[in-house]
Amino acid sequence: MGDPLGMAISHAIASGMGGMRAAGDLVARMQMTRGMKIDEAKGYVADKLGIAVSDLTDPVMMTEIREDLEIGSMYPLPGCAKGLEAKIRIAELLGIEINCIRRMKSKGWL
Repeated sequence: MGDPLGMAISHAIASGMGGMRAAGDLVARMQMTRGMKIDEAKGYVADKLGIAVSDLTDPVMMTEIREDLEIGSMYPLPGCAKGLEAKIRIAELLGIEINCIRRMKSKGWL
């Protein structure tokens, strides 16, 4: 059967940047949607957030930034953006198209 968390842990360690704890999800999104190399994606996200590239991996700073910009966080407080609301804000902030948001707009749901 193996370790059910083996792949998840390996992926988290390999991808780094803390995912939603920091800015790893935003950087990965730019790599996938725009085909950017990691350094270019980090620079782009840092510019859009108005911070230094080195701050992208700081979970304390990124939690505050995520809450201020309402782009989702690991443990959102009541009233904070989560789910699709956070995705809409991420798409606007990064200037990208997210498929589920595009589909909802095309159906007139947004």
